[in-house]
Amino acid sequence: MQAEIALTYDPRVPVYSITITRSAPWPQADIFAMQFSGPAALSISTDRHSYSLDGLSVTVTDSGFGNVLDGLQFNDTATAILGGTTQSFDLAGAADAVEAFRLCQPEAGV
Repeated sequence: MQAEIALTYDPRVPVYSITITRSAPWPQADIFAMQFSGPAALSISTDRHSYSLDGLSVTVTDSGFGNVLDGLQFNDTATAILGGTTQSFDLAGAADAVEAFRLCQPEAGV
């Protein structure tokens, strides 16, 4: 199944978000988790996730995202877990993109 991860940062709030979109709807579940496997393995979970209207995307927002960024930058795979559904991502090549995201200097918008 195809899926994509999108990271955003809104400096006005400030808040980070990660959205994972699949080609099939996510199940409704109380806990969303991500497991990162590799040299800096870690697992994180939250009950503060939301769904898109069509159910294809799940989003988590927070004021700090260090663990998520570390997980994406320094590991080999990421697996999103929601209910009994998992979606895995190969993180080959993600380190440079995450580093660029970290270094991005937000500018005030209109």
